Amino acid sequence: MRGYYTADEVRSAEAPLLASLPDGALMRRAAHGLATVVATELRARTGGVAGRTIRVLVGSGDNGGDALWAASMLRRRGVAATAVLLKPEKTHESGLAAFTAAGGRTATPSDDPGLPDLVIDGIVGISGRGPLRPDAAAVVDRIDAPIVSADLPSGVDPDTGAVDGPAVRAAVTVAFGALKPVHALGPAHCGRVELVDIGLPLGGAGIIALDAADVGAAWPVPGPGDDKYSQGVVGVVAGSDGYPGAGVLCTGAAVTATSGLVRYAGPCTREVLAHSPEVIATPDLAQAGRVQSWVVGPGMGTDDAARRTLRTVLESDVPVLVDADGLTLLAEDPDLVRSRTAATLLTPHAGEFARLTGKDPGPDRVASTRALAADWNVHVLLKGRATVIAEPGGRVLVNEAGGSWSATAGAGDVLAGIVGSLMAAGIAPERAAAVGARAHSLAANLAARGGGADRSAGRGTAPISAGTLLAHLRESIRVLRAGVSPEETPAAP
Repeated sequence: MRGYYTADEVRSAEAPLLASLPDGALMRRAAHGLATVVATELRARTGGVAGRTIRVLVGSGDNGGDALWAASMLRRRGVAATAVLLKPEKTHESGLAAFTAAGGRTATPSDDPGLPDLVIDGIVGISGRGPLRPDAAAVVDRIDAPIVSADLPSGVDPDTGAVDGPAVRAAVTVAFGALKPVHALGPAHCGRVELVDIGLPLGGAGIIALDAADVGAAWPVPGPGDDKYSQGVVGVVAGSDGYPGAGVLCTGAAVTATSGLVRYAGPCTREVLAHSPEVIATPDLAQAGRVQSWVVGPGMGTDDAARRTLRTVLESDVPVLVDADGLTLLAEDPDLVRSRTAATLLTPHAGEFARLTGKDPGPDRVASTRALAADWNVHVLLKGRATVIAEPGGRVLVNEAGGSWSATAGAGDVLAGIVGSLMAAGIAPERAAAVGARAHSLAANLAARGGGADRSAGRGTAPISAGTLLAHLRESIRVLRAGVSPEETPAAP
């Protein structure tokens, strides 16, 4: 399990260390970690360290100091280093002194950048807000080399991951002491994230992410005394005459995700049974039987009959996941969920979120998701490459998908079926959402590669469909239950 700490939380954790350690000691710890990652990256990309060339983009303040100290350490390992001073009058004094004493050269923003093997981004740190300033943006725009960012990519908000103009797009980001929300919420700009320990005394994090071992340990599997009922019975209300595929995908995902029982209620019984004959399918809700959770909404329409069905499901005393058309209907009558005593999980994408609240999630997706969860007394899963999950009490879980392969029609129906079945198995809604989202994103990445890591090495990636994603769900669960942090996530399309 990984915790993410806001800029204010990190500064509070740094304060006692800065007061107790010799001046500059904490910066040199961070710089040593940065230099180590840069050296490793040079070796991986070029085959060595000595004789390689780096360029350091130095802003004002401590982040520039971190970069300069790191470059001075690399100089002592034989790396040729040039520092571009973006604000010469505000350059960190001791960092610059160490850099020049080690034989580093300085340059102005207008100088020819040359052809460095790597670039270190030390423009701004966690106190920075907003896009890159024009002079820094011009320098970054001329770079044609991999970038290693110190703590966070400059120009990306540390607490929201929002980008509102020019920003660094790093190959690697070296997080000092703690992961920040940007590392989960701004993955396209962070690249690979490496955390270096500098001794920060951190408390509990308000934002967390589950790792592969957490997900694998949480996944329900049959015990010696289990039967099909004890493992969870999920009911699915999805699909319509116009959208039978939603029913097929949602029920298929529920069947694949757990070993319990899936009941289907709706007009697509023939199509559902053709794909999943183990489902108990009935044409209407009244005949469906008892369940431990409901999934309602994918492709079911928004007419009066659908509205009555949604109301009936929400009047039940079991957890309910509301998705797609169910959210559109719910936006007209939020009181249907505000007064529920059983748990409710809403799974909107950004457009559906706007229908529910009257406004887009905006740049601070965590705050927006928290606000909806608290206001409506529900759990919320806001979809995106970085999925944000909030419970009514304010705790947030995130899942960074490692790519955008699941951005395809019907993938949300699959996610709903996965999470609904986990809820039926007794997993709390916020954890079911996080566990299901992790398996869903991994299945998409495996599908893009054409199979498991051992079968797809070197074959590249290709676009996928929701059906292909579903076909790789069982392999995703198998990988996660092995308890490893898989490297099968390909680059984002």
